[in-house]
Amino acid sequence: MSDRIADIHGRTALVLAADGPPITAGGDVPDIIGRTWGTGAEFVVIPAERLADDFFTLASGLAGEVLQKFVNYRLRVVVVGDIARHTAASSALRAFVGESNRGRHVWFVDSVDELGARLAG
Repeated sequence: MSDRIADIHGRTALVLAADGPPITAGGDVPDIIGRTWGTGAEFVVIPAERLADDFFTLASGLAGEVLQKFVNYRLRVVVVGDIARHTAASSALRAFVGESNRGRHVWFVDSVDELGARLAG
């Protein structure tokens, strides 16, 4: 499977393939941003399994580094998938996810259907 452009409730998104290369460092992000430009995509949808475990350990700094790059380029990011094992292990991550989901730039959802519902309402 490869990355694709998708319409999600009237919004254009670059949906990364779940089986693509893992995002293990901030240096992995510019290529994704480059592929997004010119597509009209408002969102980059990242399957949770593409993110290194360090992403979910906030003390590593990886989540901040990766997400800030997208925000700097005015791209919204949606992490899609089950991250319950990570949030169960970290109250800081639970708080970060909750705060992110109240904002406009970074969201964590369980499925693309949940993202569509969120965009609808």
